[in-house]
Amino acid sequence: MLREAAKRAAKRSADAFNSIAARVEKSHHQTTTTTRGFFGATSSSSSSSQAASGSQTTHMNGVKTSSSSSSSSSSGFDRVTKSSSASARGGGGGSHFKSAGWTKKYHASAGATAGAASVACVTTVAFADEAEHGLHSPQYAWPHEGVFDSYDHGSIRRGHQVYQQVCAACHSLNQICYRNLVDVAYTEEEVKAMAEEIEITDGPDDTGEMFERPGKLSDRLPSPYANEEGARYANNGAYPPDLSLITKARHDGTNYVFALLLGYRDAPAGIEIRDGLYYNPYFPGGAIAMPKMLVDGGVEYDDGTIATETQMAKDVTTFLAWAAEPEHDDRKLMGAKWMFAMALLTVTAVYQKRYIWSQLKSRRVIVDAVR
Repeated sequence: MLREAAKRAAKRSADAFNSIAARVEKSHHQTTTTTRGFFGATSSSSSSSQAASGSQTTHMNGVKTSSSSSSSSSSGFDRVTKSSSASARGGGGGSHFKSAGWTKKYHASAGATAGAASVACVTTVAFADEAEHGLHSPQYAWPHEGVFDSYDHGSIRRGHQVYQQVCAACHSLNQICYRNLVDVAYTEEEVKAMAEEIEITDGPDDTGEMFERPGKLSDRLPSPYANEEGARYANNGAYPPDLSLITKARHDGTNYVFALLLGYRDAPAGIEIRDGLYYNPYFPGGAIAMPKMLVDGGVEYDDGTIATETQMAKDVTTFLAWAAEPEHDDRKLMGAKWMFAMALLTVTAVYQKRYIWSQLKSRRVIVDAVR
């Protein structure tokens, strides 16, 4: 809906600009035709003045001039002839200068209008891009973005609590197992107790039947729906995406998720949101099926942190960033170790090179030119 409105506005702006350009071109052509001839301009007094004074007509350089009792002077080839008579000032050079003045004013007005139309076109294109791709996410300084920075593991634990109590009702996390949480957000005993709270359908057993068993560390986090069809049926046709790689699947993923969670607001004037959708400028199209889920005090943190809306959005975003890259901290630690080892190797190689070549570079060569 927003995309179609933006396209219509852009088309109207383009049509208005083309119409102004055509009018300016037509006016300029008419003014040139009136004040200039094909080879030059001709200026003469009125017919009554010519009859009374017995004017003579001559042809000079392809320019037709009239000599009358009223003094007139020709400016030469391809110039406008000025006349001192009242009729010449009224109908000859005067009309040219008036037309030139009006033309300059019209051109200035048309230029200003064209500039405004260009600005309107640019604004309309920007609005159309925003409506199609969503508002650009603000940039935030995340504590794990540095070269040698790691995740805030306390925030990961709090974010997992937000996911369990708020997000897990609709969204799955299929790529994460319970064992991935060990020594990251919980101890091994805590994760085992957490896994045993769910029932997993396993089998078949020796009799060929499926059976239920408590969860264990190797099991993946449970999905709220058995399949995509059931998820769409429960959410009015909308499919809640899996959040395992959401920060990698979206442009500027970490900032996008954080801005989306806090971006709910009332739709501005002129934008209608149909029933079952909610306005969020950071979502492509501006209308999202997920309602606002984070409210102050919606979660009670184990460590006593105050669960404000912003705090919960920050924690669950950090948790989802970790879920997309569980190896993040190990990879950076390995890189730091590799850089340290390469530095030692470089120092050793330089010393060895200088030691080997020192005997050759320190030798003195004596040339006996006489013998």
